[in-house]
Amino acid sequence: MRRRIVLVTDGDEYAFRTISFLAKEYGGRCISQSQGNPSKLSGSKIVELILQTPHDPVFVMFDDSGFIGEGPGERAMKYVANHRNIDVVGVLAVASNTHHWEWTRVDVSIDAFGELTEYGVDKFGIQEMDIGRINGDTIYCLDQLNVPIIIGIGDIGKMGGKDDIKLGSPITKKAIDIIFERSGFNEQHGYFR
Repeated sequence: MRRRIVLVTDGDEYAFRTISFLAKEYGGRCISQSQGNPSKLSGSKIVELILQTPHDPVFVMFDDSGFIGEGPGERAMKYVANHRNIDVVGVLAVASNTHHWEWTRVDVSIDAFGELTEYGVDKFGIQEMDIGRINGDTIYCLDQLNVPIIIGIGDIGKMGGKDDIKLGSPITKKAIDIIFERSGFNEQHGYFR
């Protein structure tokens, strides 16, 4: 059975707490062992953990901690995304103020005010000048993946307090809702919010 997953290009403590919290709201799971800055698990180990989870959707975090080029998080992400038993429904591409200027295209971004924009955003969720792209640490390989939607987003769980878990992490939640709406995941699983 193919498992439906959301890739998250961040693995710090804020992202982990936020994604774990929201995964429960959607009746899914976050692979807790995928958390880390940088990622420590291999792609094959992550797939093994995904296939053991009882419910879709499964949220999986990847982090390169600023590694230049293709780091361990990106290698693991490519392996997971291309696995025959995995169906990636979307990607949360997290912006960072990387000094290495790695970037990826995004289909849409969501800013710190919950507004959709064609422009990229920075780690604070503030719109940038580039249309359809963001800078980040663990996004180097996203253009090589065949995924239905990539959403650019600021630092999950932060964004100047606007995505705080105490508020229900509304920015990240809206991005996930868009992924599920665009991918048809809601209808396939009878999931409506």
